[in-house]
Amino acid sequence: QLQLVESGGGLVQPGGSLRLSCTTSGFPLDYYAVGWFRQAPGKDRERVSCIGSGGGVTNYADSVKGRFTISRDNAKNTIYMQMNSLKPEDTADYYCAATSLDSTCYGANYWGQGTRVTVSS
Repeated sequence: QLQLVESGGGLVQPGGSLRLSCTTSGFPLDYYAVGWFRQAPGKDRERVSCIGSGGGVTNYADSVKGRFTISRDNAKNTIYMQMNSLKPEDTADYYCAATSLDSTCYGANYWGQGTRVTVSS
C-alpha cells in the first residue's frame, strides 16, 4: 500500500515562499498521479495541484496559478510543491494524495497526514 508523508509546512510572512515535500513508500511512485489538496478552517477541501504519473501534465487551481509549481522526482519517490508569493488566504492544512485511477487526482485514494501552512505577518 502506498504511504505518503508531507513536510515543509510552517509559518511564513505574506509574499514569502515555502516548498512542500511529499515522500512516498510502499509502491513505485511511477504509477500514480499525485496532487496537493488543502483545507482551511471552515472551508471545503480543494484540489490545489496535480501532476500526472509521467510528470508531463500538471493542473492548478485558478487561485494558485502562476504562484505554485508542482513537480516530481520518481527516483526519489518524492513530490514537491513550490509556493511563492504566499497570501494569507493560502493558510490551510495541505495534504498530499495519490491515485492510479485517473490523471486529475480527484479520485485520490491514498492520503498523507497533512502539513500546516500559515501565512501571516
